[in-house]
Amino acid sequence: MKWERRAMLPLHTRTTRLPGVAGLLLFLLLATYTHADSMPSFIKSPEDQIGISGGVASFVCQAVGEPKPRITWMKKGKKVSSQRFEVIEFDDGSGSVLRIQPLRTHRDEAIYECTATNSVGEINTSAKLTVLEEDQIPHGFPTIDMGPQLKVVERTRTATMLCAASGNPDPEISWFKDFLPVDINGSNGRIKQLRSGGTPIRGALQIENSEESDQGKYECVAMNSAGTRYSAPANLYVRVRRVPPRFSIPPTNHEVMPGGSLNLTCVAVGAPMPYVKWMTGDVELTKEEEMPIGRNVLELTNIRQSANYTCVAISSLGMIETTAQITVKALPRPPTSLIVTETTATSVTLTWDSGNPEPVSYYVIQYRAKNSDNGFQEVDGVASTRYSIGGLSPYSEYEFRVMAVNNIGRGPPSGTVETRTSEQAPSSPPLSVQARMLSATTMLVQWEPPEEPNGNIRGYRVYYTPELNSPLSTWHKHNTDDSRLTTISGLVPDITYSLRVLGFTSVGDGPPSDVLQVKTQQGVPAQPTDFEAEAELDTRIMLTWLWPVQDQITKYELTYWEADSGPKNHVSFDPAGSYAVENLKPDTLYKFTLAARSEKGLGVYTQPIEARTAQSTPSAPPQEVHLLSLTSTSIKVSWVAPPAASRHGNIVRYSPVLSGSLWRGPRAP
Repeated sequence: MKWERRAMLPLHTRTTRLPGVAGLLLFLLLATYTHADSMPSFIKSPEDQIGISGGVASFVCQAVGEPKPRITWMKKGKKVSSQRFEVIEFDDGSGSVLRIQPLRTHRDEAIYECTATNSVGEINTSAKLTVLEEDQIPHGFPTIDMGPQLKVVERTRTATMLCAASGNPDPEISWFKDFLPVDINGSNGRIKQLRSGGTPIRGALQIENSEESDQGKYECVAMNSAGTRYSAPANLYVRVRRVPPRFSIPPTNHEVMPGGSLNLTCVAVGAPMPYVKWMTGDVELTKEEEMPIGRNVLELTNIRQSANYTCVAISSLGMIETTAQITVKALPRPPTSLIVTETTATSVTLTWDSGNPEPVSYYVIQYRAKNSDNGFQEVDGVASTRYSIGGLSPYSEYEFRVMAVNNIGRGPPSGTVETRTSEQAPSSPPLSVQARMLSATTMLVQWEPPEEPNGNIRGYRVYYTPELNSPLSTWHKHNTDDSRLTTISGLVPDITYSLRVLGFTSVGDGPPSDVLQVKTQQGVPAQPTDFEAEAELDTRIMLTWLWPVQDQITKYELTYWEADSGPKNHVSFDPAGSYAVENLKPDTLYKFTLAARSEKGLGVYTQPIEARTAQSTPSAPPQEVHLLSLTSTSIKVSWVAPPAASRHGNIVRYSPVLSGSLWRGPRAP
């Protein structure tokens, strides 16, 4: 890529007045001579350079001729072209500088050719570039001991850019400004290079009576026979007291509620200070005779429409303007085109359109089960116009709506859409499964639907077997429709059958119920169902169950025992749906099994269930209490916990008790 920069170089002309015809003839002669075409000739040719990898190299080439020659740079027969190669032209068109930065070893080492061309002819000159790696730098290669620093100087004051370098032999110091060599000889003595011997060599650049054109980026260059090194660039800023206007506090954009008020402040500075006025479109809001200097505050009241307001700053050095946008904000409109695009058993995917011409902050989705007395649940902070809501119940109807939110607040909700989630296999078994024998070979089984059917129950499947411990897949199966009872015939008399019931939907089977056992003996009660135990006190456990259907029960037979050991206890009691077992041990695990009896005989016992009595206070004190006097004011107390059978739970702490001078020993709480 080629970048072109122009530098201001001083031009000096002198006019001599000649009398009469002689002057006219001389003028014509000079004009004829001046405009004669001539071959290009170099007034400054590039010189061989030795640089370092990562550094800078600059080749200067200038030529004269008529017409003015054009300078081009070539490398290996091709025009230079690279992001690291930059051609900077002199302002007077006399030539250019080829600058290479950063240097690359091998890649940049070459012969660089400068060609000057005009309509009369073409001339060439070349220079060689050598690039050294850091470990190849020879002894005596120039170093920059002190480079120029950023400098700010008032116009007409003297600016000094410092530079010191060393090397062997002593390097020559030169200066570049904006990548062009500084023309010290063409400055009429205003720009000087202050040279001093010794080590290091000093070559400061002194600029007297500084001008705006002196502002720029300066580099100090040290060169000897070993090579060339550039300093880091430093900017020189020339401060001019006459400053065009600029905004120090520009007005800012605002959003307001309808009917709101606002003050727009605009502050501009410069030298001289500018006048400041307000406009909206082509309408002047500040009268010319009332235009303030530097600061203007525009008071806006009862704002109803959005508008742009322009602040204009004017001085003798120019005019600038900046615009603030005032937006009248309102709550967002409701989203549109809300639809359900996808449903599963537990999720629904919604899409919608914003419905607002301006961007909104986010959306809120509200949903609830249809015909529910509960309020809407919310999903807040939705950033897009598509969202999937999970955690829903299968085969359930829901209502959905969406609201947009901006920095004013929530807008009104969209219209409501309704949908039903997909079916799923039941997630719970049928309830209250009961059975009784209609004859010695026919059984009536009935149940209630599952709590969580997750769809339309298409039917039920009854599994039954005389082999309780065999896999369910080997049990006999009896299918029925979605009724809640069925009969099973062809059973073997006088044995115990185990049965389980499950419901199924179009998606699949639900879990089977717990095992219910029935004797194939007519009139013998079925096994009690939903048998549960719950501790009420430290010595009492309450048992509950469902009565077998339509059986003439005369007694219930209960057997219970301590889970770890102990004899079994048997209790008979009149028909009921619950029974409290009393006088149990605290913090003890018990097992219970229950059967119903009729005049025809005893039914099947339930599978044992377990419950633990509540904890109680220990019934015996700590054992083997010992005292040991340690000092005149302290004793050591040790003891053994109460017997395990007397603890009635986990002991959490001990409380030593003192009464006067009498020690009673520790007591478990």
